[in-house]
Amino acid sequence: MFQKLVNHLYRYPKSNWKTIQRFGGYLSYWRMLASKKQMQKASENLPPIISNHNGFPIYFLTGKKYLYQTLFCALSLTKSCKETFRFILIDDGSFDQDLINQVKQQMPNVKLILKNEIENNLELKLPTSAYPFLHQKRKIYPHIKKLTDIHTIDDNPFKLVLDSDMLFWNEPTELIDWLKNPNGCIYMLDSEESYGYDKALMETLCGFTIPNLMNVGTFGVNSNSINWNNIENWAKSLEEKQGASYFLEQALSVMVVANQKKTILNKEEYIVNPHERGSTFNRSKLHHYVDLSKRHYFENDWKAFL
Repeated sequence: MFQKLVNHLYRYPKSNWKTIQRFGGYLSYWRMLASKKQMQKASENLPPIISNHNGFPIYFLTGKKYLYQTLFCALSLTKSCKETFRFILIDDGSFDQDLINQVKQQMPNVKLILKNEIENNLELKLPTSAYPFLHQKRKIYPHIKKLTDIHTIDDNPFKLVLDSDMLFWNEPTELIDWLKNPNGCIYMLDSEESYGYDKALMETLCGFTIPNLMNVGTFGVNSNSINWNNIENWAKSLEEKQGASYFLEQALSVMVVANQKKTILNKEEYIVNPHERGSTFNRSKLHHYVDLSKRHYFENDWKAFL
């Protein structure tokens, strides 16, 4: 098995080889991937995650590759506090009948927004003829769906969107307070600024000062505050001037909320890249496992949660 992995990894492009080196080489990377498979298997036997129709709405963009993380994140949220939640899962394009059945079994009463409904929403609110660049990006850049596919859903105006690669450890009181009385936006602080574009360019386009260190692993905002004409033009201008970026969705999000009232979560409690910052479970409320902290996420932390 190890030799097969080595053979496979040797075919990776140079950028992926650098990633493997950053995680400590082949053996370390193999251990992480093996632990990831254990987590995927364990997710199939988690206790039911009840979605309450009258609970606070929580949105996830997810699918075949990420459902196991979504399940762990949602369960950790329900276990960390006494509130109830209504979970809304948005199809990233990979849902099939087997996955639908699995979700309905593991998350009783969950609301699923599937591909056909998403496409109808987009045709109604973001027709291809008016927003060609956003539609083109959706085909090659799935992250943009956290904006286009979620914030065109015609239900709750205020939407709290969570990334799946997170675990809650203690009651997220600030999140609950915002859900009880949403106003403006709410987000985490990044471990380092990751917008992918010069802030001066972003400010020129949106007309407001860009806040520092915004991370959209946890991101709440009023969908009605999103000007889709701006999103189309900003995205196109950013790429034309400074090229494509993995962080485009985060850059657009920060431009949307630049002039809004902000609830900024305490970076010592809501932690991005936790293990690289020496955090502990006892004091923190939420860990967002980006970059090298994914090794701890896959090898240790989901086990510690269970």
